[in-house]
Amino acid sequence: MCGIAGYWAGVASDLDGLDTVGRAMAAALRHRGPDQQTVWCDPAAGLSLAHCRLSILDLSAEGAQPMRSATGRYVIVYNGEIYNHLEIRAALAAEGAADNWRGHSDTETLLAAIEAWGTERALKASAGMFAFALWDRERASLTLARDRMGEKPLYFGATDRGLAFASEPKAFAGAPGFSFGLDPEAVAEFLRLSCVTEARSIHAGIGKVAPGGMVTFSDPRRPHEARQYWSFEEVVRDRAPARRAPQGDFTSQSRHFEALLTEVVGSQMISDVPLGSFLSGGIDSSLVTALMMANSPRPVRTFSVGFADADFDESVHAGEVARHLGTDHTAFTVTEADALAVIPDLPRIYDEPFADSSQIPTLLLCRKAREHVTVALSGDGGDEVFGGYNRYLFGPRLWSRAARLPVPIRRRVRGAAGLLHRFGGSRNPVLRRAFAAARLPASALGDIERIGGIVSDAECLADIYFGIVRIFDDPNAVLAPSWQSAPALAGLPHPLHDDLPGLAPAEWMMAMDSVSYLPSDILVKVDRAAMSTSLETRAPYLDVRVVEAAWNLPVSSRIEGSVGKRILRDILYRHVPPELIERPKQGFAIPLDRWLRDELHDWAAALLHPDRLRAAGVLAPAPVQALWQEHRTGQANHGKKLWNIVMLQGWLEHRASEGEPLRSPPLELAGVAS
Repeated sequence: MCGIAGYWAGVASDLDGLDTVGRAMAAALRHRGPDQQTVWCDPAAGLSLAHCRLSILDLSAEGAQPMRSATGRYVIVYNGEIYNHLEIRAALAAEGAADNWRGHSDTETLLAAIEAWGTERALKASAGMFAFALWDRERASLTLARDRMGEKPLYFGATDRGLAFASEPKAFAGAPGFSFGLDPEAVAEFLRLSCVTEARSIHAGIGKVAPGGMVTFSDPRRPHEARQYWSFEEVVRDRAPARRAPQGDFTSQSRHFEALLTEVVGSQMISDVPLGSFLSGGIDSSLVTALMMANSPRPVRTFSVGFADADFDESVHAGEVARHLGTDHTAFTVTEADALAVIPDLPRIYDEPFADSSQIPTLLLCRKAREHVTVALSGDGGDEVFGGYNRYLFGPRLWSRAARLPVPIRRRVRGAAGLLHRFGGSRNPVLRRAFAAARLPASALGDIERIGGIVSDAECLADIYFGIVRIFDDPNAVLAPSWQSAPALAGLPHPLHDDLPGLAPAEWMMAMDSVSYLPSDILVKVDRAAMSTSLETRAPYLDVRVVEAAWNLPVSSRIEGSVGKRILRDILYRHVPPELIERPKQGFAIPLDRWLRDELHDWAAALLHPDRLRAAGVLAPAPVQALWQEHRTGQANHGKKLWNIVMLQGWLEHRASEGEPLRSPPLELAGVAS
């Protein structure tokens, strides 16, 4: 795992100047690769490629980057791991394309495959997580590419002198002629979703390479060529139920999947440095850990985090699973003091506004794990790929009930929900029993009025989905007038088509999460938290071999009745007794509502002071203060909304402290959201 960056002027440039640019960009990414920072320059092209190395495979100089191909045609800076690179080497050798290897790094394998097969075929052959920039010296072209599911980040943008790219936006400060500007659409999107999606970045003029995508520039000042070498939507469409190959009975499917997951986990355990796993005690991480133990001759190092608040604490369950499997386990408890200590670091670490509050325990878990290992496997992606979120169960039920109601009656639901809210909402035991009888999760009680609004306004399943995932219905309500979005921008990004044939409603929601929530929230959260402490994380459930096989299963093998992740449960119970696993899903969350009222109160109150809001100029003091007053006095629970607000305000103040302006004219970059 590494950090990459580069700058391309497109005209002959001074070598020393290019080297200085590369080193400045690399310095901003040192946390991603503390072992070595190296720059390679092509003065004739005005190109500088920078690499920050976190040594994982081939710790020798033969694994160092930027790396030139055997013929010298290509130069690459690469971040990630290709788990099947030994199989690719064998295939190249069988073709007589490569047999004289300098080292045993996957970077060298990738370069050899590109020389032999071309970039697109090499990408299609690679199972892994990665982002890279490839300079073709023969054609004087630059190609940026990213892994299929979006595990590794890659940003690019225009400067007034050329083109820049980097693993994180902070590195753009070292690129000549680049000025940071705030994108109003991205600000509104962040307030709605707690993150900035793959469609844009918070900075005007900076975009992201799409998951499964590659972009090629033949001139740094002209529009690039963008294409997908792999498409999640095509995987879903090709494997729609009507066209799925017969899979045999469920027992056969389960045995096949166990063999596949065992192989994938084994391939992700290849490392020349210490390796472990995150273990929450839930289905996903417990199964990954169990299969690691099956692949390891010694106890696997495992790590978990807990909370003093029992409603949010899973560390006891993790400890029970660890004892059963025989891992070398480390657990620790996150306190309010721990949260306060890391909060000032969050704007710098995430580099864009980010407000998934589980970022705090994730960051602390990564820091603890890094004291012992350099690589950690995780259960990320298990929910999206195998149907683990509660919304896959209650969302389709909510829509089926709403769809049967005439529109005038549905419009009355909002008013009735508001009345229920006035009678105590989630604190009313009668209402709690009623929701349980309707087979709706207890978490839905937290905002009865909002659910009423979702039902009353929904015209399709997508409306239900967006209503569930949305934090602010209308970000304009808390934005200063000059930053409010136009009505045309009031919707949410919709990266998946509605006309995917034959998908069950739960599958459609899983697919939506896989192209939006997963890469924009979950993978950003883990990448920035882990790389801030120079820890590499790997996610077996997001391996292309697993994703494609999972979408070839009937929905009943993933979700059956009110049970999600059916096939993962079946495999896990061959390794761990069900009684250690079966319990209500908690998620990886902090007691946010209470913390904001109590231990984090003074910090939040200071950040939300009207004078500070006015100084930053993006949020409107009056409506923000109204939300804060209702929350702190217990009139309502606005924890998620307020966390979005404080994370945005904190990020704005961090940027101001760096001397970067809030707004600048957007730079033209055609196809930036490709």
